[in-house]
Amino acid sequence: MNTVENNLKENWLRNIILFLSSQTISLFGSSLVQYAIMWHITLTTESGLMMTLYILCGFIPTFILSPVAGVWADRYNRKMLIILADSLIAIATLILAILFLMGYEAIWLFFVMAAIRAFGTGIQTPAVGAILPQIVPKDQLTKVNGANGSIQAVIMFVSPMVSAALLAMASIEVILFIDVITAAIAIFTLLAFLKISPHEKALEKQTTSYWSDFKQGLQYVNNHEFLKKFFLFFAVFFVLMAPAAFLTPLQVTRSFGDDVWRLTAIEIAFSVGMMVGGGIIASWGGFPNKMKTLGFASVIMGICTFALGVIPIFWIYLVFMALFGVAMPIFNTPATVLLQEKVEEDYLGRVFGVMGMISTSMMPLGMLIFGPIADFIPIEWLLVGTGIFIIVLALFLGRNQVLIEAGKPALTES
Repeated sequence: MNTVENNLKENWLRNIILFLSSQTISLFGSSLVQYAIMWHITLTTESGLMMTLYILCGFIPTFILSPVAGVWADRYNRKMLIILADSLIAIATLILAILFLMGYEAIWLFFVMAAIRAFGTGIQTPAVGAILPQIVPKDQLTKVNGANGSIQAVIMFVSPMVSAALLAMASIEVILFIDVITAAIAIFTLLAFLKISPHEKALEKQTTSYWSDFKQGLQYVNNHEFLKKFFLFFAVFFVLMAPAAFLTPLQVTRSFGDDVWRLTAIEIAFSVGMMVGGGIIASWGGFPNKMKTLGFASVIMGICTFALGVIPIFWIYLVFMALFGVAMPIFNTPATVLLQEKVEEDYLGRVFGVMGMISTSMMPLGMLIFGPIADFIPIEWLLVGTGIFIIVLALFLGRNQVLIEAGKPALTES
C-alpha cells in the first residue's frame, strides 16, 4: 500500500513539475512581448485612449470566447486545449515578427496581436484552472497554486528587465521571435513528457449541444448562493481595480518622468512583491477561512491603491507597489482553490469560464470608464477614489454570512 501511495505521490509531483515548467517557459516569452508592446505604446503615444484601446483588444476576445472555452474545458482533453492555445499565440506572434521584418510597423498591428493573444488566453484559462485538480491532490491545491503564483511572479520580475535590456540592444521583432521559441518548447514539453488521462466527461460521447452545456453551467452557478455572491464581489472588485492595474504606468510617465527605467522599476517592485506573496501563501496557507484571507488581501490592495494616488516620492511609491504585489497571490490563491474545492469536476471548466468572463469584461468596463477620464482629470484622483471603494467592498465581504460560511475549511463541512 505504501509503495502504491509513494508511486502516486511521485506521479503527481512529476506531472505538476512538468506542467508548471511548460507554463513558465511559455509565460516568459509572452511576458517579454507584453512589456515590449505596452511600453512601446506608452512611450510613443502617452495617451490614455490608446492604452484603453490596447487593453480592450486584449480583453474583449477572451470575454467572447470564455463561455465557449469553459464548455470545451469540460467536454474535451484539457491538455490538448492548452497546447492548441499556445500554438495559436505562437503562430500569430511569428506572423507579426515577419511583418515587422518586412517594414510594417503600424500601431494597429499591436492591437490585432493583443486580440489574437486574448483569444488564446480565453481557451487556455478555463482549461488550466480545471486541469490542476486533475493533477494535484485536494489537500495540496493551496500550496501548488501559491507556488504557481510565485513562479509567475519570478517571470514578472525577470521579464521586464530582460525586455528593457533587449529593447535597448535590439529591435522589437527579436523579442517576438523569442516568444515563438519559448512557446514551441512549452508545446513540446506538454506533448512529449506530460501524461494526464483525459477527465471522465471528455472520454464520453457528447450527447448535448454547446448551448445546452453552457446553460447547464449558468444554472449550476445560479443554483449556488455562494457562487452568485462570490462572482458579484469579483465583478465589482475588477471594475475598481482597473486604474491601479492599467493606469499606473501612464501616471508614472506623467507625474515622475517618461524614463524606461521608471516603468521597469514599478513592474519589478510589483513582481518582487508577488514573489514574496506567493511564498507567504504557499507556506502559511492563509487563515482557516479562505474568504477571510481573501478579504484581508482586499483591504491591503485598497490601502495600496489609495496610497499610490497620494504618494509624491517615487521610491515610497515603489514600496506601496511592492506591497500591492504581496497582496495579489494572497487574494488570488484562496479564490482559485475555493472554486477548485467547491465545484464538481464536470462543471469546473464552465465555472472557470464564467470567472474568465467576469475578469475579462469588468476590467475593460472599468477602463472604458476610467481610461478616457484619465485624459481630463489626474490619475491620482481615480486611485484615491477606487482605493476607498475597494476597502468598503472588502468590509462588506467580511460581513456576508454566505461567503464566510463557504470559506470555512472543507473538513468542517463533512
